[in-house]
Amino acid sequence: MYEKMKLSWFSNLKGDTLSGIVVALALIPEAIAFSIIAGVDPKVGLYASFAICVIIAFAGGRSGMISAATGAMALLMITLVKEHGLEYLLAATLLTGVLQIIAGYLKLADLMRFVSRSVVTGFVNALAILIFMAQLPELTNVTWHVYVMTAAGLGIIYLFPLVPVVGKTLPSPLVCILVLTAVYLLTGMDIRTVGDMGELPDSLPVFLWPEVPLNLETLMIILPYSLMLTVVGLLESMMTATIIDDLTDTGSDKNRECKGQGIANIGAGLLGGMAGCAMIGQSVINIKSGGRRRLSTLIAGVALLMMVVFLADWVSRIPMAALVAVMIMVAIGTFSWSSIRDLKKHPMSTNVVMVATVVVTVGTHNLAIGVFVGVLIAAMNFANKVGNILYIGSEEADGGSHRIYKVVGQVFFASSERFGAAFDFKETVKKVTIDLSRAHFWDITAVQALDRVVIKFRREGTDVELIGLNEASATIVDRYAVHDDPEAVEKLMGGH
Repeated sequence: MYEKMKLSWFSNLKGDTLSGIVVALALIPEAIAFSIIAGVDPKVGLYASFAICVIIAFAGGRSGMISAATGAMALLMITLVKEHGLEYLLAATLLTGVLQIIAGYLKLADLMRFVSRSVVTGFVNALAILIFMAQLPELTNVTWHVYVMTAAGLGIIYLFPLVPVVGKTLPSPLVCILVLTAVYLLTGMDIRTVGDMGELPDSLPVFLWPEVPLNLETLMIILPYSLMLTVVGLLESMMTATIIDDLTDTGSDKNRECKGQGIANIGAGLLGGMAGCAMIGQSVINIKSGGRRRLSTLIAGVALLMMVVFLADWVSRIPMAALVAVMIMVAIGTFSWSSIRDLKKHPMSTNVVMVATVVVTVGTHNLAIGVFVGVLIAAMNFANKVGNILYIGSEEADGGSHRIYKVVGQVFFASSERFGAAFDFKETVKKVTIDLSRAHFWDITAVQALDRVVIKFRREGTDVELIGLNEASATIVDRYAVHDDPEAVEKLMGGH
């Protein structure tokens, strides 16, 4: 037990400590910005980021992953806050946590296996684009100093690791922030700082129970928002966990992560914070800065709170150009550049799924819609491909009075029309045998297609025999087929 705990928490002390500090610095302007998007005070996002980070460090299913207030979640809160106020947002956050815990116990994270690699790639690329786009307001209508500082920051991030000895000791994003802050303090140039984003809180969070009526009306108000927050939060968290799994070549417990996200959101709601989820940008910063264990997530949360409450004067002077440089680095590192090269090698269907996921996600700024569209197109492509793997051949027997059809492949909704069109109902034969030993019937549509074939042959005066059904196919055919029921036959054929 001790060895397991040591491995999960204390096997990478230096890397986790430094990366946690870098993440905390990057979280501050993000949390403030997301609070502004949701229409609440900056402290709501900051308290949420602190609570979620700390709790998920203990309860989450993926070490080294960062969870906090996010833009995707903030966008879903705007109408609720505008129409009903902060208290209802806190109540919706608590209900979101409960729903996510239920999702964890129902093992809904297992549904991630239906998300194809092309959808994940599209999701990653879309997030990289959105992260970069989020930095553009800081780079438009500004003085030349901002461009110089941002360029200098990127130079430090990419060149500092090449410096002998110290280059491998300190994470370059932290060095970037420290150096550019020192330059700003020494020169006093006129550029935006963290303090310009919004007022930092001057006190620790306290326990807050939402002041809303505990009745059915309140539930009906917050339930739709909580359901959306639950789906988007878990989807983004599961996708981020998958990406971090790939980056670190390690596994994660995604059902535990669902429960952990729920517990974290309940904690955030009780401390006056908004709902949040995993953040791919900050998670990538953590990994690239050397963070690997749960300690990095815990330090990120604790350092965030300590900085905004006790070091607010210093933190407020950090130039936004430094953090913009860090986030551009994240965008560049997150984007799957190999996916561009692979467009020529991969099948068109795979490329369509990836590009569609990117376009819809970027266009709507809604990760759930983007991933849903990608999964839908991927499922349609798969159904179409499997539906085309169907062969039906035939041969004569008994001098031409008997025809044997042999069906090979999968019969389901996408291939049922091909199945029905493969038989010659006008041929004059006394008997037809349909050999299904190498076929599989999957759904009601397939059974109805078989019914129509049998019924059409019988109406032509042909005797029909079905042979070779495997056990699973026989079960569904025996249960739902109607070709031996005269009344049901009339309904199925619609009088034809």
